[in-house]
This record gives sequence, C-alpha cells and structure tokens, in this order.
Amino acid sequence: MSTISIIGSGTMAAAVAGRIASAGHTVEVVNRDAAKARELADKLAGKATTGTYGAAPVGDIVILAVPYGSVAAVVADFGDALGGKVIIDLANPVNADMTGLVTPAGSSGAQETAKSLPAGAHVVKAFNTIFGHVLAKGGHLDAFIAADDAEAKARVSKFLESLGLRPLDVGGLNMAQTLEALGLMMIGLAKNGAGSWNIAMNVEIG
Repeated sequence: MSTISIIGSGTMAAAVAGRIASAGHTVEVVNRDAAKARELADKLAGKATTGTYGAAPVGDIVILAVPYGSVAAVVADFGDALGGKVIIDLANPVNADMTGLVTPAGSSGAQETAKSLPAGAHVVKAFNTIFGHVLAKGGHLDAFIAADDAEAKARVSKFLESLGLRPLDVGGLNMAQTLEALGLMMIGLAKNGAGSWNIAMNVEIG
C-alpha cells in the first residue's frame, strides 16, 4: 500500500480519507489549520499522519479536497512543492445557490487549476460526481475520471479500484467540463426530481 495526501479536512476530505484508510493506505492529512488536520487524522480507521501546510506532500497522489473557491490559493501556497505530483481535483465549481458553474466558458475548474500547477504535475478530475456522504457509506460506486496524462490516469484508476470503486475513463482533461456539469446535474437532481441526496450515478455496460 502507499501514502495518499489529502489537502483539506472538510466533509468530502473526511469521506475520501475514510475510504483510503479502510483500504489499507496511509493517509497524510494537510490543512492550513494544523489542529483540524490532526482531528481528522485521529478519526481515521488505520494509519494516518499529518503534514505541514505548504511543504511537499509525502504522497505521490495528492487530493485537493477544498471548495473550488479555495483551490487557487492552496495551489499558490504550495507552489513548486506540488511538482511531479498527480493531483486529483474533486471540486465542483458551482455558484452560491448551486444553480450554475462559475468557470470561464469553454473551460473547467480542473483545467483552470492545471494552468497554475508547476511543471510535472498532472491533474486528474475524479470524485466530483459522488456525494461525500454516499462515498462514506461504502459500497461499489462508479467514479468518472478525466485527464490528459495516460500514466497519471492509470495510477488514479488503480488507486480508485483499491477503494472499491469502478473507474470509468471519459477522456482528456477537457472532459472535466462535462464531469463538472454532471456534478451540477446531480445537485439539481437531488434538490428536485430525486428529492434525496442519497443518490449515485451508475453505468450499465452491455
């Protein structure tokens, strides 16, 4: 097993970290507030550590588990410390009332984040179509991914499989636009047609 670094300690960070720890990986939790990082690490079933905010994360896979509005500041704070890392972006860049996306036309949150990362870092869009509380319940779920780098995509796919998820490749990082729109659709479905947030998107093949 390996070490996976998570930047953030909110609801989604806790859900992902819980799956990672249960799968036998070591979780490195990093947060600007060291006490919050320690609090989450202490709750995890399995080996968990905390890292120093702004320093190079231990894991080769780093999950940005912060709201989209905070991503740019986090990336700037870490700077070259993220060089060579596989960066999983799980943010849904939705507006305040969750009725639309705030990204520029023709782009996505993941693509905008990629522009600010140091050389050698590769962004993979993942987890954004799964609600945190659904992920935390366990079970076999479909996890859609998009990325330009084939090796990064393969590594994240293997990682997702280790968590009991089925990775489904939707294409290059430009397809993150579609995944973020799907994330928005899931929010709309939960608030309207489904009438419940206990939903997940699954694909039948064949």
